[in-house]
Amino acid sequence: MEKTLNYALVGCGGFGGSHLIALTSMEHTKIVALCDVHMEQCEKKKEEFRLDANCYTDMDEMLNNEDIDVVVVATSDKGHMPCTIKALEAGKHVMCEKPMSLFVDECEKMVKAADESGKLLMVGQVCRCAPAFVKTKEIIESGLIGDLYFVESEYAHDYLNVRGVDDWRVDADREPIIGGACHAIDLLRWLAGDPTETSAFSNHKMLPGWPVNDTTVAILKFPNDVIGKVFTSLGCKRNYTMRTVVYGTKGTIIVDNTSSEFQLFLEKDDSRDMFAGGYFGENAERGIKHCIKVPVNNHNVKAEHQQLREAILENKPLITTGREGARTVTVCRAIVESAKTGNTVKIKYTV
Repeated sequence: MEKTLNYALVGCGGFGGSHLIALTSMEHTKIVALCDVHMEQCEKKKEEFRLDANCYTDMDEMLNNEDIDVVVVATSDKGHMPCTIKALEAGKHVMCEKPMSLFVDECEKMVKAADESGKLLMVGQVCRCAPAFVKTKEIIESGLIGDLYFVESEYAHDYLNVRGVDDWRVDADREPIIGGACHAIDLLRWLAGDPTETSAFSNHKMLPGWPVNDTTVAILKFPNDVIGKVFTSLGCKRNYTMRTVVYGTKGTIIVDNTSSEFQLFLEKDDSRDMFAGGYFGENAERGIKHCIKVPVNNHNVKAEHQQLREAILENKPLITTGREGARTVTVCRAIVESAKTGNTVKIKYTV
């Protein structure tokens, strides 16, 4: 008989709802506790999802419930470290939303707490579960597009009217490259490895009333002589996207997380024309273009929870461990430092 895991959710705001949608759609999963500084948020979610769960405003009180197996931390960014460490010290597994923290030293403390507790800590870098990006990873690893030489990703999102409950996104410590583009950074790390240095530039034209620069461009040096670029804007006037382009010596992938297909360009070689739907375009002599159909699920939270469940019950490896989350924050902080100082920054990983 398959074991039922009992969950507690800390942070019942917008993205807390995404976790509830995922968890309530999974078998052998029960939500037994909800916690938020605003009791009305807990009660609203309890009613909306018809949960048989206790509501709390005090996390310490909630953690006295010995039935809880997993705590999901979906608070504002600055709540991630204290809530995660409390849950780990109480003997619970933790799913912590991205970014793991705004600061590397806090990530280090979270990893240490997980190590000492013997419990699992997963960070919700959900791009690693988006179907289009998963397929992109598979194609790269197959060797189909050859050796990578340039990768780029962007996090374009208009935050003007999404300030968050109690304005938590409007924070002098929440640089856009950390709070938003940690998605793009983590994605490129997953596809190309850990970058070793960065040079970055920022400006502040789109959200002048906010306390941080709203736009950043970073150039990164990846292993195997791969060059990378990340662009983020929190005030751009366009639709949300994480458009990503991966250039290899034998092909190119143009992909995002909001479209039902992505483009794969291959050199003209029928022996590798393995995708249905490939066709010759205007520049047929330069290659074959394929349009690859994929499901649109840009916040595939359910897949994250399924991975965590398998790690807990079947000892399968986690893709986004605490160490992975910390290394993404390390790159983000190096980019912030480079943009502020005007210097190229060597990236030093401590976990």
